Amino acid sequence: MFRPLLKPTLWFLPMFLVLIGLGTWQLERLHWKVALIAKMNANLSAKPLTLAEILQLPNDAAQYHRVTVTGHFDNAKEAYAFATDSEGAPVFHVLTPLILGDGRALIVDRGFVPQDKRNPQTREQLQGTQSVTGVWRTPDPPNLFTPKPDIVKREWFSRDVSSIAHLDGVKLTAPVIVEADTTPNPGGWPKGGQTVVNLPNNHLQYAITWYLMALGLLAVYLAFHRQKGRLGKAA
Repeated sequence: MFRPLLKPTLWFLPMFLVLIGLGTWQLERLHWKVALIAKMNANLSAKPLTLAEILQLPNDAAQYHRVTVTGHFDNAKEAYAFATDSEGAPVFHVLTPLILGDGRALIVDRGFVPQDKRNPQTREQLQGTQSVTGVWRTPDPPNLFTPKPDIVKREWFSRDVSSIAHLDGVKLTAPVIVEADTTPNPGGWPKGGQTVVNLPNNHLQYAITWYLMALGLLAVYLAFHRQKGRLGKAA
C-alpha cells in the first residue's frame, strides 16, 4: 500500500512533470529536425530554380535551393569573409556583387582563397556576363562575439550581406548569399562548392537523458517512502 507524504510529493511532482515535459519537447524537436534535414537535402538535389521562381518562395522554403542567376560581377567591390579551411588554415571567402539586369544585385560567395590569393590582382577575374549556379542561403547574422569588420581591408568576420551592400551602395534583390557551386574559376581561385549542411541532431539523446532523470527521481521518491514504511504490502 502506498501512502504518499504531502511535502515530498509536493516537491517531487512538479520536478517529475518538468523532466517528462522536457523529454517530450526534445522528441518534438527531433521530428522537426529530421523533417528539416530531409527538406534541405531535397532542395539541394532538385533542379536549379530561376531567380524569378525562387523569389516567389517563402524564405524558409527557398533555403538550400539551387538557383541559377545571370549578371556581371562588380569585381571592384569584392569583400572577404574570414574563415578556416578543413585543416584549420586561415582563408577568405570572396563575396562579390553580381549585378543583375535591373541594376540590383545578389552577393555571391564565389568560394575561398588562401591568404596569398586574397589580393584580387593575384587572381584572374571573371569579366562580362556570367551565369552562376549556387545555393540560396540566408547567412547567420553577426552576434555579440563577432569581431567588427576591417572596413579598410574589406575583411569581415560574418557574411553580413546587408552591411556589405550598404557600404558600397549596392541595392540587393534579397539579403541572401548565393554560394557558388564547384564550377572551376579561371586559374582555380576562388574554390567554390563550399556549401556545408551540418545540422546537429542530438535531440534523441537529450530526450533519453531527461526521461532517465525523471525515472531516477521517481526511484528516489519511491525509495524514500519505502524507507519511511509508506510503501509496501497492506497489513
